[in-house]
Amino acid sequence: MTTEEDNVMVKVASLFSQLLGVVSRADFGRLVTEHRGERNAKGFTCWTQLVAMLFCQLARAESLREICNGLVCCEGKLVHLGVRAAPNKSTLSYANQHRPAELFEAFFWATLSRLRAAKQLACRKPVFTFKNKLLSLDSTTVSLCLSLFPWARFRRTKGGVKLHVLLDHDDYMPCWLLITEAKQHDVRAARLLNLPEGSIVAMDRGYNDYSLFSSWIERGVFFVTRLKEDAVFEVVSRRKARGVIRADQEIRLTGADAVAKCPHALRRVVVWDDEGNREIVLLTNQLEFPPETIAAIYKDRWEIELFFKTLKQNLKVKTFVGTSENALRIQIWTALLALLLLKWLHHLSACGWSFANLAAMLRLNLFTYRDLTQWLKNPSNTPSIAPPLEQLCLPLAGLGQPPAWTTT
Repeated sequence: MTTEEDNVMVKVASLFSQLLGVVSRADFGRLVTEHRGERNAKGFTCWTQLVAMLFCQLARAESLREICNGLVCCEGKLVHLGVRAAPNKSTLSYANQHRPAELFEAFFWATLSRLRAAKQLACRKPVFTFKNKLLSLDSTTVSLCLSLFPWARFRRTKGGVKLHVLLDHDDYMPCWLLITEAKQHDVRAARLLNLPEGSIVAMDRGYNDYSLFSSWIERGVFFVTRLKEDAVFEVVSRRKARGVIRADQEIRLTGADAVAKCPHALRRVVVWDDEGNREIVLLTNQLEFPPETIAAIYKDRWEIELFFKTLKQNLKVKTFVGTSENALRIQIWTALLALLLLKWLHHLSACGWSFANLAAMLRLNLFTYRDLTQWLKNPSNTPSIAPPLEQLCLPLAGLGQPPAWTTT
């Protein structure tokens, strides 16, 4: 005996197809035209390339051969993905090497904007009461084999690229991301930011640059970071400190270069860290918030570390299926798009499972024919093997009389 839920589940496409339904084919087509992605193309579309690279990310395929063979095994189910046939390994390799990575970058930002506008991503934790935009700035290095990626030289025997990320704490997804060579300093990337007035940026000590701080202060941008150990300053005033707050002081920098670069009033907050059994000395230009709020802002900077950890552990950004710079960028941007889709699923799920479990379960069920919303509620439920028989009701021309098209 089949249930009503079973009847619904057998009438849908694969989970992969339903997941791709979240993205806009119209936006992608417009961007393909804008970036001339299919110039001189001979049958292999950019959409097929996108589907193949998303399959690489979601199925954790290790090579071009695994991507193509995996799609070939699902040949009968590709039509629901908008793909006519699985690509050849050489075709996909050539496309990743020559088609513009900017196309996939633009599509990631377009999809992220759509989901943000629809409020279909996670919301900020109810920790802070202020209305300011809270951001985190940090970078992570992706190590590369220098013999395979000679263009990404980092050190004498090592290669790498660096991802500079500005994380929006409203949904814990990037609002700015830059891919550079690994040897580029973080401060150079930070100078490219155009931060909105009133926003608060939390960052680590690697971004300490007094001229950068001065420019942000003049634009009305707040920052919270660690104070340099060798910083020279004078205390202008002291505020009451209690609990984990060991000191709360308004200071001015007195170093010869520091005075010229940043003559503004700053604030020094010393916080006791019970877990690390140490003092953390914070520097900020936010003079109004309670010191506990300043400490909580810096503590929430850990969310960007979790973002990097989630990206590297659940998606393919540590090993690559192509060795050219363009192919590497395409793989990173499709990894970010896959992460965005998984974040959307995690926001909708009602099972309370972790992000890693969701990614693993989806990998095992990409081409399972289940209703996506029902699968999220109960992924272990088994649908019926065969669809139930249904008798269609056909209206007759008239009761008791033969149809008009019959002959006597």
